[in-house]
Amino acid sequence: MTYSIQGLDPARFAPLFALSDSDLAAQSAVRVTATSDSGFPCRVSLEDAREGETLVLFNHLSHDVATPYRNTYAIYVRADAVSPAPFIDSLPPILAIRQLSLRGFGEDGMKIVARLSAPEQHDATIRDLFADPRIAYILAHSAAYGCFAARIERFEESAQ
Repeated sequence: MTYSIQGLDPARFAPLFALSDSDLAAQSAVRVTATSDSGFPCRVSLEDAREGETLVLFNHLSHDVATPYRNTYAIYVRADAVSPAPFIDSLPPILAIRQLSLRGFGEDGMKIVARLSAPEQHDATIRDLFADPRIAYILAHSAAYGCFAARIERFEESAQ
């Protein structure tokens, strides 16, 4: 079983970077500058921003379903992230180093199972979750902060 993980489409967030700080605040968003090379995970590139890079922190609807599991939470996007990063059977940098909550959902948007996973266990946990045919996709969240990290989908060669 092969899986894919792809960053979010940056076109959705590009307009945020043109807004003034007060216009961002009116949307409950803030412009931030990374103060270190870790701790500022971009959901487009799926890597941490480097110290000094500009990001916007805002509330993102990551699970847009008509179920009790609809989910929004704060995420970072880097100003310089221009294309979503694709990963096939490999883990993006922001996932590979963090403890995660991996949540398996059915086609109907209902959660079937969730597991905590340490960095060295992520690949095996993802494959184990996808061994259950009821699971259509997995949402990865930071175990510590709870924020959305990435969507993990089954990958078929014909889908390229």
